[in-house]
Amino acid sequence: MDIEKVLIDRVKQVVLEQFDADLPTVELQPTRKDFEGDITVVVFPMLKFVKGNPVAIGTAIGEALMSQLEGIKTFNVVKGFLNLVIADADYIDFFNSLDAIENYGFLPNTTADAVMVEYSSPNTNKPLHLGHVRNNLLGYSVAELLKASGKKVYKTQIVNDRGIHICKSMLAWSKFGDGKTPVSEGIKGDKFVGNYYVAFDKAYKEEVENMVAEGISRAEAEKEAPILKEAQEMLRKWEAADQKVVSLWKQMNNWVYEGFNKTYAELGVDFDRLYYESKTYLLGKDVIEEGLSKGVFFRKPDGSVWIDLTEEGLDQKIVLRSDGTSVYMTQDLGTALQRVKDFPDITGMVYTVGNEQDYHFKVLFLILQKLGYSWADQLHHLSYGMVDLPSGKMKSREGTVVDADDLLEEMTRTAEEISVELGKLEGYSDKEKQALYRIIGLGALKYFILKVDPKKRILFNPEESVDFQGNTGPFIQYTYARIRSIMRKFEEKGGVQVIPETSRDMLLHSKEKELIKIIEQFPKTVQQAADNLSPAQVANYIYELVKEFNSFYQQLTILGEKDAEKRQFRVKLSKTVAHVIASGMALLGIQMPDRM
Repeated sequence: MDIEKVLIDRVKQVVLEQFDADLPTVELQPTRKDFEGDITVVVFPMLKFVKGNPVAIGTAIGEALMSQLEGIKTFNVVKGFLNLVIADADYIDFFNSLDAIENYGFLPNTTADAVMVEYSSPNTNKPLHLGHVRNNLLGYSVAELLKASGKKVYKTQIVNDRGIHICKSMLAWSKFGDGKTPVSEGIKGDKFVGNYYVAFDKAYKEEVENMVAEGISRAEAEKEAPILKEAQEMLRKWEAADQKVVSLWKQMNNWVYEGFNKTYAELGVDFDRLYYESKTYLLGKDVIEEGLSKGVFFRKPDGSVWIDLTEEGLDQKIVLRSDGTSVYMTQDLGTALQRVKDFPDITGMVYTVGNEQDYHFKVLFLILQKLGYSWADQLHHLSYGMVDLPSGKMKSREGTVVDADDLLEEMTRTAEEISVELGKLEGYSDKEKQALYRIIGLGALKYFILKVDPKKRILFNPEESVDFQGNTGPFIQYTYARIRSIMRKFEEKGGVQVIPETSRDMLLHSKEKELIKIIEQFPKTVQQAADNLSPAQVANYIYELVKEFNSFYQQLTILGEKDAEKRQFRVKLSKTVAHVIASGMALLGIQMPDRM
């Protein structure tokens, strides 16, 4: 039985009968701990439809509910809040009903419509870095949330595999590589190529300084440095499909992709479809012609094409250069249309991109809406803030950017150091320990990043994230492992595999009731998190559930309970808590260890 659904339907009926008002929605929330009650009906929003004193309205609704629903034991009204005390039997009915639900909290996919979620989208001239970590974790988790809310989802990325920055690493390898490969040097392909991007920058700066020393202005030197001219020529040859340059480009990009794939596997993220800028950068010109014919765009005297968004509070934006070449906006317009052609069931897209691109996406979405595409109203920019590290921590060799791989290694190391210091994992083999350190370290990283609202900037401290107390991944993992231990001991003592339904007559301890109330909120939390594109809502829900379970565990005996029915109920309740923890953490991409 869905207690909240029953209440919403009945409150609407009561208001219709007593006040002749048709409520579109009824707002429910858990009763605050300093008041008596389980579920609170918020009266204030009803005042738009029902005239009168909120206390009098709440009292009238409470009296009607008590007379009509056996499960309402009593009620009280505090200002505009109707606090209802629900009978234990109703919560037991709900708890028993979970046996028949296969994927509790998740909705099945019942629609043909799909959403595409874009994330990662790296450049192929260097490894993934700390910013990409937040991007990947957010994008992957949002995709999983949307799936859990009943939507069909495609995960994608657009790989920035062309341009002058790619040619810089290609040229540097041609000049300084001596035929070396990632295999010959024992280096991941993305790091290997990234080293040559750094080598180009070093050589370029030396040339600029030499030119300045010879009396050339710095501005001129920065434009005319020979190595930069060579890179620009290489780009021109690439665009002209020069066989030698294109062959080198393919070889070096393949090295990078091999490296990226290892990092993605370590992070636990995946993709259904990849797009490459080398194949999309010419897209969009047809869209420009269409927009010109519709009067959405206008052409300036120099031949460039623009859109005027001043009425929308923005400004004029170029969409095609005077020489007919694309800008990023042209490409993004073309890519969006290409995706809908490739996947005709797409009715919306989510772009996981840092908040420095907020303006770009406002413009992109507005243009697509003005062009009249039906799906343009369902485009979302999942904007997120930067990730900072405490000064001096995790500095890369260049001192500015932290490689994703280095961060993952550091997290495993930190998990090991803290676990050893706390004396955990005794009796494990070295292989088991290493596997567990990785699960703990990666869980700590993912949870620390995902528990924060995406829009907020994060100060990430590896040591804080691996704390086994507080709002952290390891604290949740440890609680889950504790419940799994209870389950094993229960079975070892001859506990039944399938625990029967709990009798409606059994009285619930306040801690048992509180756990069931939180469990009941899981489906709604998943749906709200999907609607808001916010994994933080699930992360913090799981933390509240885990806190409440630990309070329950400390105050009540489980396996030591003498009453057989109560003992079995508490084991089953613990098992359900573990299931919800695992389901919620899976939405964050976090593994749960059976032992810790």
